Amino acid sequence: MDAKISGDTDRARALELFAAVAAEGSFSAAGRKLGLTPSAVSRAIDRIEARLGVRLLLRTTRALTLTVEGQAYLGAARRILADLDDAEQAIADQGAPRGRLRVSVSLAHGRQCVVPLLGDFVRLHPHILVDVGLTDRVVDVAGGQADVAIRFGPLADSALTARKLGETRRVIVASPDYLACHGTPSVPEDLHDHVCLNFNFRRVEPVWPFRKDGRDYALGVRGSIEANNGETLAQLATAGVGITRVGAFSVVERIAAGRLVPILEEYNPGDVEAIHAVFVGGANTPARVRVFVDFLAERLR
Repeated sequence: MDAKISGDTDRARALELFAAVAAEGSFSAAGRKLGLTPSAVSRAIDRIEARLGVRLLLRTTRALTLTVEGQAYLGAARRILADLDDAEQAIADQGAPRGRLRVSVSLAHGRQCVVPLLGDFVRLHPHILVDVGLTDRVVDVAGGQADVAIRFGPLADSALTARKLGETRRVIVASPDYLACHGTPSVPEDLHDHVCLNFNFRRVEPVWPFRKDGRDYALGVRGSIEANNGETLAQLATAGVGITRVGAFSVVERIAAGRLVPILEEYNPGDVEAIHAVFVGGANTPARVRVFVDFLAERLR
């Protein structure tokens, strides 16, 4: 048993050594990287070639060149070493979650709901580096642009894992100054005579949903400014530029302070949006991702 373990360890070390020689281009450079003498590296390569029965390197006084077999062995060595690194990282993560965690969250929800929680999270998990990006742009989690993203509303079909964190509703708001100057809409159709500030996402049509007499319908709206995030729309509405429809979480502070006023609430269709954390799931999901999603699910529910 001990001999088998030693042999497996030696073979893993041989893969590492051969990959270093191929990367550095010489025995001496590889030796410096690994703390070995050039002669020790040369003898190790000789042993690998003897075991395999093929020539892996062509040696000249000026350079080392990989043979066809050497190129194939190098590719296999790199794959195996990468798998070993992944396996060791996965095991290490189970002990103490660590590493960089890239989080994508919308501007308003991030500023008001997620960022205030990050101090508690890093105190609980000091070995995790939280790299947070606040943007209303939809980042490609599956493509590696983030480890965790917070999404609102219906989710597109994908291989990503989603965990529900909570819900939010939409609210139509305007500033008291705007309403004093332009009047308060009493029915949705009155919005045709007002400046309506909307999102500029291609997936969002310039219509707002309403419910009247038990019937749901969409009303087209127009305005002079569009933006890609609710924080900007709320800021514009607070400045008296117009009326906007945004997530309630993004204006709750302004409403409480009297800087914005909800309007047309009796016509609100109650379109509640679910809030999800999305990430690449599965057995190899890093522990830092799992503990962060668990933390948000507990704190935001």
